[in-house]
Order: sequence, then C-alpha cells, then structure tokens
Amino acid sequence: MRKRIEHFPVSVFSIILGVSGLSIASHKAELMLNILHYSFYVSIFAALLYVFFLVLYLYKTLLFYKEVKAEFNHPVKMSFFGTIPVSMILLSIAFMQFGQLSEILLLIGAISHLLLTFQILSVWLTHRRFAVEHKNPAWFIPIVGNIIVPVSAVEHFHPDVSWLFFSIGLILWIVLFTIFVYRSIFHNPLPDKLLPTFFILIAPPAIGFIAYIRMTGELDNFAKVLFFFSIFMAMLLFYNAKMFIRIKFFLSWWAYSFPIAALTIASFVMYEKTKFWAYEYIIYGLFGFLNILIIFLIIRTLKAVFAHRICVPEIDE
Repeated sequence: MRKRIEHFPVSVFSIILGVSGLSIASHKAELMLNILHYSFYVSIFAALLYVFFLVLYLYKTLLFYKEVKAEFNHPVKMSFFGTIPVSMILLSIAFMQFGQLSEILLLIGAISHLLLTFQILSVWLTHRRFAVEHKNPAWFIPIVGNIIVPVSAVEHFHPDVSWLFFSIGLILWIVLFTIFVYRSIFHNPLPDKLLPTFFILIAPPAIGFIAYIRMTGELDNFAKVLFFFSIFMAMLLFYNAKMFIRIKFFLSWWAYSFPIAALTIASFVMYEKTKFWAYEYIIYGLFGFLNILIIFLIIRTLKAVFAHRICVPEIDE
C-alpha cells in the first residue's frame, strides 16, 4: 500500500474534472430535457471522490515530499497540479444552488489557482531545462483554467473579479495555443499516453464562451467566435479518431471527458440563447456521448486499478 501511495499520480484529479463536468451538464439537462434528477448525486460523487483523492495526495506529500516536489518540477506532470484547484472551482459551480458552500469553494479554488498560475509561469520564465517537445495541451490546465472562475464568480463577487480571471485565461490561451501549434507542426509528435490531452484544446474556447455569456448575458459575435472555434476543434479531433482509438488505456484518457462536458454545456447555453433546433440535436448527441464516455472511463480505470496498472512506476502519468 505504501508503494502505491508513493506513485499516486497528481493526474488522477483529472477524473474530478470529468465527473464535475458531467454533473454541471446534467443540471442543464434536467432544466431543458426533463430527464431524471441525478445531477445532485453526480455532484456528491464528485465531491466525495475529490476529498478521497486530496487526502491520499496529502498523505503522499507527508510521506514522500521529495517525490511530490519532483513531480511538480517535471515539465509534463507539473501542469496536472492545476487540476486540484480547478476541481474545486468546478465543484463550486456544481453546488451553486448552495450559495455559501459554492462561494467558499470558489474563494479557495480561485485564490489557489491564481497562486499556482503565478508559480508555474515563474517556473516557465526562469527554467532553462524545458524544451519545445515538453509542450503539450496539459500546459493549458494551470493557466487557462482561470477562464472557469467567472462561471460562478458572477454570482458571488464583484464583476471585475470575473473579468480579471477571464482576461488572464483568454490571453494566455492564445499564447499557449500558438506555441502548441508550432510544436505540433515542427517537432516530434506527442507520445501515445499524452495523445488524449489533444482534447483539452476543445475546453478553453468552450469555457470561454460559457464564462463570457455569464458575464455579459449577451450572445454577440465574439461569443459566437469562441463557441464555433470549440466546435471546430471537436470536429477536427473526431476527424482524426483513428489516432486515439489505437492507443492503450492510460489515466490520461480522462482528458477526453471534461472538454466534451464543456462543449456539451456550451451547446446547452447556445440553445438557450438561440432556440435553433440544430443545437437541440447537438445537445442530445453530446450529452448522450458524455454519459457513455464517463461510464466507460470509470470501468476502464477500475479495471486498471485492480490490475495494478495505476500507482506503479511503469505508469508514468
């Protein structure tokens, strides 16, 4: 057991992103599609899972501080530390009907995420050992994750707080996206276990669209640009489905889940604003696919856990 804790990966928190995204999408579905009310139970499951993972990772930090420090200094693994505060921000959205709880979760998550943004940007700006090949879509998590904050911040804080986080995430998304496109075209392809992180490219414009609508209340041309670019990225990735089907299971497969959830929620918002029938069919397709995907990922993850393929040195997430 001690050995498993030593290799407990920080990337496991990406599971919370996917399940929290499902809970938020399910709440939208309850309001629009009159389906069974299960979003609350999904939110509870996500919260309990988050607490469980957090306790295990804090336990790992106490027992194996050097390993955690090395993980934070790793050019790939360090980005997944962003999933810890982002999970808390998503839970604040999932529990928005519980005003004070949502506000507390958001306050802790937003401050933690902003501090992490400062730390990781400082490492990037001062670190001499990183190469272009280290760049992968997971780098978006600790930086672009700031875009998520306004989704619930508009309910709890001054509007300028939302615009602060939105500005940070949006501008840095453009910068990081440019670097990643350059890396993809002119350098070696991503290793198989990082290929699922391509789906993270869907999330920033989709979340940006949701946050922008929450802050302005209007579907203007800028909002449409964000939404349709996320649709384009999803179409591009599904067009290249063969690239993802051939790889074996890694914990990084959870990178499929939250971006699909973000696009599903964005489609709900688009339908609410336009009432255009085409978006209703997109919602049916995406929401159904999201539920199947989450169930599939849970089953594959449990099988990998029981087969001792997770929390071992060979699986270097």
